[in-house]
Amino acid sequence: MPRYKNPRKTWAYSTEFKIRAVKLSSDPDYKISDVADGLGIHPFMLSRWRKEYQDGILHGDGKLRIGMTKKKKSPPRKMTELAALKKKVARLEQENDLLKKWQQYLAEVHQNDLGSSTDTKTPSE
Repeated sequence: MPRYKNPRKTWAYSTEFKIRAVKLSSDPDYKISDVADGLGIHPFMLSRWRKEYQDGILHGDGKLRIGMTKKKKSPPRKMTELAALKKKVARLEQENDLLKKWQQYLAEVHQNDLGSSTDTKTPSE
């Protein structure tokens, strides 16, 4: 394969041309490869244009449109602060419950110690 001394020329096709090619290739009487050969383009390029047309990126008015579902909107700052505060409250409630259980355990252990110390004493003492 020969080496190119100059960069290859890239063709820029108009939006109208792309849409016409897509509509022509959607005709069931023609194969995509036949349409691509007739227009002098690679079949992969025509397939890509068809996908862009189906996804709504390629339109007849020449404007590039991006679907709203692909863009993720960042939540407002107040919502992130609220979520952080809710998370902190949940963690503090969990800690509080744990401390209550620990306190209850210590009270039971202390009560058992008091009960066992009176049981071990003999009445003569």
